Amino acid sequence: MAVLKKRTEEWSPLRDIMVFRDEMDRLFENVFSPWSLRRRRVGGEIVWAPEVDVYEDENNVIIEAEIPGLKPEELDINVTGNTVTLKGEKKGEKEKKAKNYHLLERTYGSFERVIELPVEVEAAKAKARLKNGVLEVVLPKVAEAKPKQIKVEVK
Repeated sequence: MAVLKKRTEEWSPLRDIMVFRDEMDRLFENVFSPWSLRRRRVGGEIVWAPEVDVYEDENNVIIEAEIPGLKPEELDINVTGNTVTLKGEKKGEKEKKAKNYHLLERTYGSFERVIELPVEVEAAKAKARLKNGVLEVVLPKVAEAKPKQIKVEVK
């Protein structure tokens, strides 16, 4: 005689379809969409992170992040080794019952973006400023990471 395990929850074809749909959305977002780093669905909730540009000049590594609607006190920037972590929360407006929305694309909620830097930086000398919804973080390179020019003597 076979022993059957009792299911602890009822089978729901609708739940299985929703899980499948979420996974297919995630797959296509990751492959085809520039939003893949910025927005993804986790358990039915959209999780977002700001888009960033990371570049360097002779003396600094610069990170620019789009974070419209945030105030400086709502941001947390940490530098650990060659990694920068941007954290914050974009708070949504209260529900507007009188509105008939036709499109909702703005994303709200907590975010965390971890950025690996191309060179070692001096965390103690880092500076950040927020202007027109763009966060700029300037991280000075350590002396060993700066390019050195060596002159060749001709004899």
